Amino acid sequence: MNATPIKEERLLQVILAPVVSEKATMLADKREQVVFRVDRTATKPEIKAAVELLFKVEVKDVRVANVKGKTKRFGRFFGKRTGWKKAFVCLKPGQELNFAAGE
Repeated sequence: MNATPIKEERLLQVILAPVVSEKATMLADKREQVVFRVDRTATKPEIKAAVELLFKVEVKDVRVANVKGKTKRFGRFFGKRTGWKKAFVCLKPGQELNFAAGE
């Protein structure tokens, strides 16, 4: 296990936004998981520490997925959107994350 502490400045830059979709809502209800859009260079320990620091909850597990950017067409030209990283954060039983409470 890595013994070096992660700087708080880095942790504040790791989580970019919550993912709001039907699948994310279903995971929140059934499995006590929350989905975040995170920095592409973020690691699982950084994501766990950032969620625990920002939301004051206990994290059980973190899983990540790299989302590939879609190919889009602009007139007769083709372009590609940049890829991003998605983190599925599993909370310990009894923990809840509420985005509406403006704390």
